[in-house]
Amino acid sequence: MDPITIILIAVIFILIAAILIYTVRIVPQAEAWVIERLGTYNATWSTGVHFATPFLDRIANKVTLKEIVKDFDPQPVITKDNVTMQIDTVVYFQITDPKLYTYGVVGPINAIENLTATTLRNLIGDLELDETLTSRDIINTKMRAILDEATDPWGIKVNRVEVKNIIPPRDIQEAMEKQMRAERERREAILKAEGEKKSAILVAEGEKESTVLRAEAKKAAMIAEADQRGPAEPRISADQVSGDLRKDGRRQGYQDHRSQRTAVPGQFSDRRQGTAGQEGLIVKKEISNLLFFSDQISVVGRFRHSQHHRCQDNKSQPCRRQANGSKHTQNIFRFHILHQSFHYEINSFL
Repeated sequence: MDPITIILIAVIFILIAAILIYTVRIVPQAEAWVIERLGTYNATWSTGVHFATPFLDRIANKVTLKEIVKDFDPQPVITKDNVTMQIDTVVYFQITDPKLYTYGVVGPINAIENLTATTLRNLIGDLELDETLTSRDIINTKMRAILDEATDPWGIKVNRVEVKNIIPPRDIQEAMEKQMRAERERREAILKAEGEKKSAILVAEGEKESTVLRAEAKKAAMIAEADQRGPAEPRISADQVSGDLRKDGRRQGYQDHRSQRTAVPGQFSDRRQGTAGQEGLIVKKEISNLLFFSDQISVVGRFRHSQHHRCQDNKSQPCRRQANGSKHTQNIFRFHILHQSFHYEINSFL
């Protein structure tokens, strides 16, 4: 076989291989190919193996069916109260019709970007600054509805539109920071005042309860002490006891003065007489002590006697109990009468 024949066979083989490669096409998953024949739309190939007509069919566009995320640059917008700010958005869309996407608009991504900017300006122009900062959900919903409707002829489905950043001017940011700081300081002052108020109320309530508890404890102690003394025993006040003690003190001082007068040296030259004078002082001191204790018992006798007379017309339970102890009361009262007589005699002796 001559060399020319070999070359021709090789060329034919290469041509056949090229035609087969061009004719048999495999479309990957989540893609669609738009096929044109002689310059016009012929078909849309989906996933799988397809055969193209050599020299007649061509692939016009390879379209992905996945969801596309496009982050657009910040766009200047003006609010209703004439505040210029920068807002950038993120659009999530998906191609649903490869034919419309291919032949519907030139540069679909650029068209979506411009449509997003114009729609955003229209929406922000109807809102004030504060509403713009707090109405992101409303802006997102309205933009998604408008963009989805506008991109239907292009074979595009807009799933979500998110306002990513809202950047107000620097002076507006400083004013907002001052306002926020003032609001926080106001809340702090209110919370601090409320805390101090509650603290003062709790302290006052605690003092009130402690005072009431101390009073109740004192009352219970007095009742217990009275019960230990007995139901018919009178309670002697502190003023009465202190008055009696002052009276006894004056008596004791008078006795000591008389004792000093009787003990002046030089009146008795005899040693026996001096010894008798010292013994007289001891006797007088013992008599003074006896008078002091006698006065205390006399105070009890006076109270029991007065309480006995008050309860003669009263039929209450304490008075009935006191009536049972009237014999003891009479004995103490008799001792009071004897104490008065004894006191008179001792004063005469002194």
